[in-house]
Amino acid sequence: MNKKSSLLKTPSLLIFAVASIFYLTGCGQGSSDASALVVAIKPDKNPDAMESDRADLSARLTQALGRQVDVIIPTSGAVVEQGLANGTIDLAFVSSTSLARYSKDKLADLLLVVEQDGDTTYESLWVSLADKPYSSVQDLKGKAVCFASPTSTSGNIIPTYDLSKQGLVTAEGGRETFFGEGNVQYGTGYVSAIQRVLDGIAEAAAVSDYVMEKDLHLKPEQKARLKIIDRQGPVPTHTLAVRSSLSAEDRSALKDGLLELQESETALPARIFTGDLVVVEADAHLAPIRSALAFVSELSDS
Repeated sequence: MNKKSSLLKTPSLLIFAVASIFYLTGCGQGSSDASALVVAIKPDKNPDAMESDRADLSARLTQALGRQVDVIIPTSGAVVEQGLANGTIDLAFVSSTSLARYSKDKLADLLLVVEQDGDTTYESLWVSLADKPYSSVQDLKGKAVCFASPTSTSGNIIPTYDLSKQGLVTAEGGRETFFGEGNVQYGTGYVSAIQRVLDGIAEAAAVSDYVMEKDLHLKPEQKARLKIIDRQGPVPTHTLAVRSSLSAEDRSALKDGLLELQESETALPARIFTGDLVVVEADAHLAPIRSALAFVSELSDS
Protein backbone atom coordinates (compact mmCIF):
# COMPACT_ATOMS: atom_id res chain seq x y z
CA MET A 1 0.00 0.00 0.00
CA ASN A 2 2.78 2.41 0.92
CA LYS A 3 4.73 1.43 -2.18
CA LYS A 4 1.75 2.17 -4.42
CA SER A 5 1.20 5.50 -2.72
CA SER A 6 4.85 6.44 -3.19
CA LEU A 7 4.68 5.70 -6.90
CA LEU A 8 1.56 7.79 -7.32
CA LYS A 9 3.32 10.72 -5.70
CA THR A 10 6.26 10.52 -8.09
CA PRO A 11 4.80 9.99 -11.58
CA SER A 12 7.79 11.61 -13.26
CA LEU A 13 10.20 9.04 -11.85
CA LEU A 14 7.92 6.22 -12.98
CA ILE A 15 7.80 7.69 -16.48
CA PHE A 16 11.62 7.91 -16.55
CA ALA A 17 11.99 4.26 -15.56
CA VAL A 18 9.39 3.02 -18.04
CA ALA A 19 10.96 5.07 -20.83
CA SER A 20 14.39 3.63 -20.11
CA ILE A 21 13.09 0.05 -20.13
CA PHE A 22 11.19 0.73 -23.35
CA TYR A 23 14.34 1.73 -25.20
CA LEU A 24 16.60 -0.88 -23.69
CA THR A 25 14.33 -3.75 -24.67
CA GLY A 26 14.53 -2.58 -28.26
CA CYS A 27 10.93 -1.40 -28.50
CA GLY A 28 12.18 1.96 -29.65
CA GLN A 29 13.80 0.40 -32.69
CA GLY A 30 10.62 -1.37 -33.66
CA SER A 31 8.41 1.70 -33.38
CA SER A 32 6.88 3.54 -36.31
CA ASP A 33 9.76 6.03 -36.23
CA ALA A 34 12.74 3.69 -36.54
CA SER A 35 15.12 6.57 -37.39
CA ALA A 36 14.65 8.39 -34.08
CA LEU A 37 17.84 9.31 -32.26
CA VAL A 38 17.94 8.71 -28.51
CA VAL A 39 19.75 11.02 -26.10
CA ALA A 40 20.23 10.07 -22.44
CA ILE A 41 20.68 12.80 -19.83
CA LYS A 42 21.40 12.57 -16.11
CA PRO A 43 18.61 12.61 -13.53
CA ASP A 44 18.23 15.68 -11.34
CA LYS A 45 17.07 16.20 -7.77
CA ASN A 46 13.91 17.86 -9.09
CA PRO A 47 12.10 15.27 -11.28
CA ASP A 48 9.33 17.65 -12.37
CA ALA A 49 11.77 20.31 -13.61
CA MET A 50 13.84 17.62 -15.30
CA GLU A 51 10.80 16.28 -17.13
CA SER A 52 10.12 19.75 -18.50
CA ASP A 53 13.74 20.14 -19.65
CA ARG A 54 13.68 16.64 -21.16
CA ALA A 55 10.61 17.42 -23.25
CA ASP A 56 11.99 20.82 -24.26
CA LEU A 57 15.35 19.40 -25.35
CA SER A 58 13.61 16.69 -27.34
CA ALA A 59 11.43 19.23 -29.16
CA ARG A 60 14.33 21.61 -29.86
CA LEU A 61 16.65 18.92 -31.20
CA THR A 62 13.87 17.34 -33.27
CA GLN A 63 13.27 20.71 -34.90
CA ALA A 64 16.98 21.42 -35.42
CA LEU A 65 17.77 18.01 -36.93
CA GLY A 66 14.57 17.61 -38.92
CA ARG A 67 14.02 14.13 -37.45
CA GLN A 68 12.73 12.71 -34.20
CA VAL A 69 15.09 12.98 -31.23
CA ASP A 70 13.89 11.27 -28.06
CA VAL A 71 15.44 12.34 -24.76
CA ILE A 72 15.33 9.88 -21.88
CA ILE A 73 16.51 9.93 -18.26
CA PRO A 74 17.97 6.52 -17.37
CA THR A 75 17.92 5.45 -13.74
CA SER A 76 21.50 4.16 -13.57
CA GLY A 77 24.85 4.00 -15.31
CA ALA A 78 24.22 0.35 -16.11
CA VAL A 79 21.19 1.38 -18.17
CA VAL A 80 23.34 3.82 -20.16
CA GLU A 81 26.10 1.28 -20.74
CA GLN A 82 23.64 -1.34 -21.94
CA GLY A 83 21.91 1.17 -24.21
CA LEU A 84 25.18 2.20 -25.86
CA ALA A 85 26.10 -1.46 -26.29
CA ASN A 86 22.83 -2.59 -27.88
CA GLY A 87 22.20 0.54 -29.95
CA THR A 88 19.14 1.83 -28.07
CA ILE A 89 20.99 4.93 -26.81
CA ASP A 90 22.88 7.08 -29.31
CA LEU A 91 24.22 9.87 -27.10
CA ALA A 92 24.69 10.03 -23.32
CA PHE A 93 25.70 12.69 -20.82
CA VAL A 94 28.28 10.92 -18.63
CA SER A 95 31.35 11.54 -16.50
CA SER A 96 34.81 11.43 -18.03
CA THR A 97 35.42 8.26 -16.01
CA SER A 98 32.42 6.53 -17.57
CA LEU A 99 33.47 7.58 -21.06
CA ALA A 100 37.03 6.37 -20.49
CA ARG A 101 35.62 2.95 -19.63
CA TYR A 102 33.13 2.96 -22.50
CA SER A 103 35.79 3.96 -25.03
CA LYS A 104 38.11 1.21 -23.78
CA ASP A 105 35.31 -1.27 -24.46
CA LYS A 106 34.62 0.40 -27.83
CA LEU A 107 31.08 1.33 -26.80
CA ALA A 108 31.32 5.11 -27.15
CA ASP A 109 33.47 8.01 -28.33
CA LEU A 110 33.77 11.61 -27.24
CA LEU A 111 31.47 14.05 -29.04
CA LEU A 112 31.47 17.17 -26.83
CA VAL A 113 32.62 18.13 -23.34
CA VAL A 114 31.26 20.50 -20.74
CA GLU A 115 33.16 23.72 -20.13
CA GLN A 116 32.69 25.21 -16.66
CA ASP A 117 33.97 28.67 -15.80
CA GLY A 118 35.97 28.69 -19.03
CA ASP A 119 37.76 25.40 -18.38
CA THR A 120 37.29 21.73 -19.26
CA THR A 121 38.92 20.53 -16.04
CA TYR A 122 38.31 21.15 -12.36
CA GLU A 123 39.94 20.11 -9.08
CA SER A 124 39.50 17.51 -6.38
CA LEU A 125 39.79 18.67 -2.77
CA TRP A 126 40.68 17.28 0.63
CA VAL A 127 38.50 18.97 3.25
CA SER A 128 38.73 18.89 7.05
CA LEU A 129 37.25 20.75 10.00
CA ALA A 130 38.58 24.30 10.16
CA ASP A 131 40.07 23.86 13.63
CA LYS A 132 42.14 20.80 12.72
CA PRO A 133 45.94 21.21 12.36
CA TYR A 134 46.11 19.69 8.87
CA SER A 135 47.58 21.75 6.02
CA SER A 136 48.11 19.07 3.36
CA VAL A 137 47.11 15.51 2.58
CA GLN A 138 50.47 14.35 3.95
CA ASP A 139 49.24 15.34 7.41
CA LEU A 140 46.51 12.68 7.14
CA LYS A 141 48.88 9.72 7.55
CA GLY A 142 47.25 7.20 9.89
CA LYS A 143 44.00 9.20 10.00
CA ALA A 144 40.44 8.14 9.19
CA VAL A 145 39.28 9.61 5.87
CA CYS A 146 36.18 9.35 3.71
CA PHE A 147 36.15 9.19 -0.07
CA ALA A 148 32.94 10.45 -1.70
CA SER A 149 32.10 7.03 -3.18
CA PRO A 150 33.92 4.07 -4.74
CA THR A 151 33.12 5.30 -8.26
CA SER A 152 33.53 9.06 -7.80
CA THR A 153 36.01 10.67 -10.18
CA SER A 154 36.97 13.69 -8.07
CA GLY A 155 36.04 12.04 -4.77
CA ASN A 156 38.09 8.85 -5.13
CA ILE A 157 39.82 8.03 -8.42
CA ILE A 158 41.77 11.27 -8.91
CA PRO A 159 42.74 11.79 -5.24
CA THR A 160 43.85 8.15 -4.95
CA TYR A 161 45.99 8.51 -8.07
CA ASP A 162 47.47 11.73 -6.65
CA LEU A 163 48.46 9.86 -3.49
CA SER A 164 50.30 7.33 -5.64
CA LYS A 165 52.16 10.07 -7.50
CA GLN A 166 53.33 11.43 -4.16
CA GLY A 167 54.54 7.97 -3.16
CA LEU A 168 52.03 7.75 -0.30
CA VAL A 169 49.94 4.86 -1.66
CA THR A 170 51.09 1.69 -3.41
CA ALA A 171 49.12 -0.72 -5.53
CA GLU A 172 50.14 -3.63 -3.31
CA GLY A 173 49.10 -2.03 -0.03
CA GLY A 174 46.15 -0.01 -1.28
CA ARG A 175 44.89 3.15 0.37
CA GLU A 176 45.52 1.72 3.82
CA THR A 177 49.25 1.88 3.00
CA PHE A 178 49.02 5.51 4.02
CA PHE A 179 45.82 5.98 6.04
CA GLY A 180 46.11 2.83 8.13
CA GLU A 181 44.06 -0.31 8.53
CA GLY A 182 40.33 0.35 8.92
CA ASN A 183 40.73 4.09 8.28
CA VAL A 184 39.40 4.21 4.71
CA GLN A 185 35.67 4.96 4.43
CA TYR A 186 33.32 5.62 1.50
CA GLY A 187 30.26 7.82 1.42
CA THR A 188 27.33 7.75 -0.95
CA GLY A 189 28.24 11.11 -2.48
CA TYR A 190 29.93 14.41 -1.67
CA VAL A 191 27.52 15.53 1.03
CA SER A 192 27.60 12.23 2.91
CA ALA A 193 31.42 12.29 2.93
CA ILE A 194 31.46 15.86 4.23
CA GLN A 195 28.88 14.97 6.87
CA ARG A 196 31.23 12.34 8.29
CA VAL A 197 33.83 15.06 8.75
CA LEU A 198 31.30 17.37 10.40
CA ASP A 199 30.22 14.52 12.69
CA GLY A 200 33.80 13.67 13.65
CA ILE A 201 33.67 10.21 12.09
CA ALA A 202 36.38 11.06 9.53
CA GLU A 203 39.22 13.55 9.76
CA ALA A 204 39.00 14.56 6.10
CA ALA A 205 36.95 13.93 2.97
CA ALA A 206 37.80 13.85 -0.73
CA VAL A 207 35.28 15.80 -2.81
CA SER A 208 34.89 17.99 -5.91
CA ASP A 209 35.95 21.63 -5.76
CA TYR A 210 32.43 22.87 -6.42
CA VAL A 211 31.26 21.37 -3.12
CA MET A 212 33.20 24.08 -1.31
CA GLU A 213 33.40 26.78 -3.96
CA LYS A 214 29.77 26.83 -5.13
CA ASP A 215 26.47 27.00 -3.28
CA LEU A 216 24.91 23.76 -4.48
CA HIS A 217 25.66 21.18 -1.80
CA LEU A 218 26.43 22.72 1.59
CA LYS A 219 24.80 25.32 3.79
CA PRO A 220 26.85 28.43 4.75
CA GLU A 221 27.02 27.27 8.36
CA GLN A 222 28.46 23.92 7.23
CA LYS A 223 31.12 25.56 5.06
CA ALA A 224 32.07 27.84 7.95
CA ARG A 225 33.19 24.78 9.92
CA LEU A 226 35.38 23.44 7.11
CA LYS A 227 38.63 24.23 5.33
CA ILE A 228 40.42 23.01 2.21
CA ILE A 229 43.69 21.33 3.11
CA ASP A 230 44.81 20.14 -0.32
CA ARG A 231 43.96 20.15 -4.02
CA GLN A 232 44.66 17.65 -6.78
CA GLY A 233 43.81 17.21 -10.42
CA PRO A 234 43.14 17.96 -13.15
CA VAL A 235 39.74 16.29 -13.22
CA PRO A 236 38.26 16.22 -16.76
CA THR A 237 34.73 17.61 -16.93
CA HIS A 238 31.65 15.63 -17.95
CA THR A 239 31.17 14.58 -21.54
CA LEU A 240 28.65 13.76 -24.21
CA ALA A 241 29.47 10.20 -25.26
CA VAL A 242 28.30 9.10 -28.70
CA ARG A 243 27.66 5.44 -29.51
CA SER A 244 30.66 4.00 -31.38
CA SER A 245 28.48 2.31 -33.98
CA LEU A 246 26.52 5.48 -34.81
CA SER A 247 27.10 6.75 -38.35
CA ALA A 248 29.33 9.74 -39.02
CA GLU A 249 26.32 11.55 -40.49
CA ASP A 250 24.27 11.10 -37.33
CA ARG A 251 27.19 12.08 -35.11
CA SER A 252 27.66 15.28 -37.05
CA ALA A 253 23.94 16.05 -36.94
CA LEU A 254 23.82 15.66 -33.16
CA LYS A 255 26.92 17.75 -32.59
CA ASP A 256 25.80 20.55 -34.91
CA GLY A 257 22.29 20.49 -33.48
CA LEU A 258 23.50 20.82 -29.89
CA LEU A 259 25.97 23.58 -30.70
CA GLU A 260 23.37 25.50 -32.70
CA LEU A 261 20.87 25.12 -29.86
CA GLN A 262 23.47 26.46 -27.47
CA GLU A 263 23.95 29.53 -29.64
CA SER A 264 20.24 30.30 -29.87
CA GLU A 265 19.04 29.11 -26.46
CA THR A 266 21.87 29.12 -23.92
CA ALA A 267 19.76 28.56 -20.79
CA LEU A 268 18.39 25.11 -21.67
CA PRO A 269 21.65 23.27 -22.53
CA ALA A 270 23.49 25.05 -19.71
CA ARG A 271 20.83 23.90 -17.26
CA ILE A 272 20.87 20.29 -18.45
CA PHE A 273 24.62 19.90 -18.99
CA THR A 274 25.76 22.30 -16.19
CA GLY A 275 27.92 24.38 -18.52
CA ASP A 276 28.79 25.18 -22.13
CA LEU A 277 29.37 22.41 -24.67
CA VAL A 278 32.67 22.62 -26.53
CA VAL A 279 34.75 20.54 -28.97
CA VAL A 280 38.07 19.18 -27.67
CA GLU A 281 40.56 16.48 -28.62
CA ALA A 282 39.37 13.24 -27.05
CA ASP A 283 42.67 11.69 -26.00
CA ALA A 284 43.87 14.91 -24.39
CA HIS A 285 40.66 15.31 -22.39
CA LEU A 286 40.59 11.71 -21.17
CA ALA A 287 44.33 11.30 -20.53
CA PRO A 288 44.26 12.22 -16.81
CA ILE A 289 41.41 9.88 -15.96
CA ARG A 290 42.82 7.04 -18.07
CA SER A 291 46.09 7.22 -16.13
CA ALA A 292 44.22 7.34 -12.83
CA LEU A 293 41.99 4.39 -13.74
CA ALA A 294 44.99 2.32 -14.78
CA PHE A 295 46.50 2.75 -11.30
CA VAL A 296 43.27 2.33 -9.34
CA SER A 297 42.47 -0.90 -11.18
CA GLU A 298 45.67 -2.42 -9.76
CA LEU A 299 44.98 -1.47 -6.14
CA SER A 300 44.69 -4.36 -3.73
CA ASP A 301 41.68 -2.73 -2.04
CA SER A 302 39.74 -1.86 -5.23
